Amino acid sequence: MSPLVTPEWLAEHLDDPRLVILDSSLEFQIPSESEKDWVNKIPNARRFDYDKDFCDINSPLPHMMPNEERFNHLAQELGINNDSIIIVYDNSGTFASPRAWWMFRAFGHSQVYILNGGLTEWKAQGYNVTQEYLANLEKGDFNGTLQTNYFVDAEYVKAKIEDETSLTVDARSRARFLSQVAEPRPGLRSGHIPNSCCLPFAELMDGHKLKTANELAAILKSTLIKDADEYLFSCGSGVTACIVLLAALVCGYENLSVYDGSWTEWGASSELPIATANNAG
Repeated sequence: MSPLVTPEWLAEHLDDPRLVILDSSLEFQIPSESEKDWVNKIPNARRFDYDKDFCDINSPLPHMMPNEERFNHLAQELGINNDSIIIVYDNSGTFASPRAWWMFRAFGHSQVYILNGGLTEWKAQGYNVTQEYLANLEKGDFNGTLQTNYFVDAEYVKAKIEDETSLTVDARSRARFLSQVAEPRPGLRSGHIPNSCCLPFAELMDGHKLKTANELAAILKSTLIKDADEYLFSCGSGVTACIVLLAALVCGYENLSVYDGSWTEWGASSELPIATANNAG
């Protein structure tokens, strides 16, 4: 089954007792993101906030992956079970939800899917909304095991710079990649990871939805080396990298990882090498 589901599919399965709907919206404004709707929710949705709750609260970096104990405890408090069928969405489209999907995949949960187009598409299709999250949740039995290759750190990415079998893919805009504009976060250097390629997530979007598999395949074919041993996806802070990773997975690419710290970490460290428009690698 595709990692993406439609509003029609979700509406048909709303009464499934194993279904768990998670609103994974971010307060942070993602570049080119559609307008957020903080008022309406999909019926029976629960709030999955990976910026403030499902994250490493001790890290100075935003929304870094939490450890197993924290993730499992919070998932249980949301009433999530090991056999739950999880649907993640966000309140502006398919922008923040791919990271939530990849987080559950990283914890070994395969029954997790993304509502393509999110709340925006749900409303466009005329389905009912509510203004409240599901309450009075019974504690679940979710007990995932974190697979460390799903999210990698700066040292791993640095060690792969000269490895021709590994490809680092940057989801930021080409202007940021080529250091033609300043980074939106203050204090960060401009440029990109040496030997990485640029595949802006915005080019994979059709408005608030991900483009079709055929459209994605044509775009990815011109950028990604098909036979690389691994693909490492980076962006500003590890969110939109998951959009490009999702597109790659839909198109059959394997051995995919997200650089969790992304440019927020890399651009802030003088110990990590960078390339710019003049010395692009």
